[in-house]
Amino acid sequence: MTPTHKRFATIEGRRSCRLSLVTCRFTVCALVGLLMLVPPAALADEVSEALLKQEDQVELALDKALMFLSRQQVEDGSFQASAHKTAVTSLCVMSFLAKGHTPGDGPYGDIINKGIDYVLSTAGEDGLILGPNPGGNGSMYVHTINTLMLSEISGMVDRARQERVDKVLPKALKIILTAQQVRKDASQQGGWRYAPNSTDSDMSCSGWALMSMRSARNNGATVPKESIDQAVAYIIRSQHPTGLIAYQPGGGGETTTQVGLLCLELCGRHQSAESLLAGDYLLKNLQTNYGAGYFYYGLYYASQGMFQLGGKYWDTFAKYQYDMMLPKQNPDGSWQVGGSGEAAAGICYSTAMSVLALSVSCRQLPIYQR
Repeated sequence: MTPTHKRFATIEGRRSCRLSLVTCRFTVCALVGLLMLVPPAALADEVSEALLKQEDQVELALDKALMFLSRQQVEDGSFQASAHKTAVTSLCVMSFLAKGHTPGDGPYGDIINKGIDYVLSTAGEDGLILGPNPGGNGSMYVHTINTLMLSEISGMVDRARQERVDKVLPKALKIILTAQQVRKDASQQGGWRYAPNSTDSDMSCSGWALMSMRSARNNGATVPKESIDQAVAYIIRSQHPTGLIAYQPGGGGETTTQVGLLCLELCGRHQSAESLLAGDYLLKNLQTNYGAGYFYYGLYYASQGMFQLGGKYWDTFAKYQYDMMLPKQNPDGSWQVGGSGEAAAGICYSTAMSVLALSVSCRQLPIYQR
């Protein structure tokens, strides 16, 4: 066991200790009795050679980044962003969790709690969790990211907050499950898009939705097997013979290959032919233009997906991301604002996504577990 793994007790363990104090299991009543997704077989603990060599540097970079983020929280508990503010706050909260910090405990306990409270305050009676400025096409992005965060912290918080989470989370999950069932063209069925009533799908929105479902399932929610099967079929329809997984079936989209890979891995298709094909494609097409386009988004998904694949895929990608990201960190601990569609999300977004990508092998967040 490496020093990093000795220093950090896992959040999963801390969550278990709290289960006798709070009720974290929740179920969508309409889905009671439906089959659960069969969990993938557990894999041996695996640490990349690159992390062993650069462990101290990675840990220092993560600590500096979290110190930066802690200074960006405003009075209402949100984190600075000109768009998608609630989702950015959820990503920031998860970045603290990813390094082993928990709600209400330690140096960042109050910051995490304030972030959770802000997100909960934006939940509507209908279950949508949006907040201000979700963006023109951002409602399902924001909602699914917020749902993922609330599912990840369920069971870690104090009783009063847990009661609020238990009221919000089943409604939020039901919106995601219901949105998948909207009638669509056969090629689009099984995925998600910009709004709960969208009649088409894209790989980008589908990635966040599936992570929310996987996290909720891990935390006791009933997730229908047919929902997983439909999502997997949508991903496979979107894959080219080259391994690229398109934004929409028949189209292009470099970044969405990372998303599709992670979705396949989370849906029980570990090291399937489709996953390995996507992993091979990504190894041949590593992003070299730092900060361009949807760089941080792609980095986050690629890091998770390649970590799930393990072996040569994770070893190669881990070295690539450490070599690229560590020298690019600003002296204040941040990473520069992204380009293209990521720019409006701001520097808290780029920094939080960098933390989430670089910390995946610490396995502090339950969603990072293999």
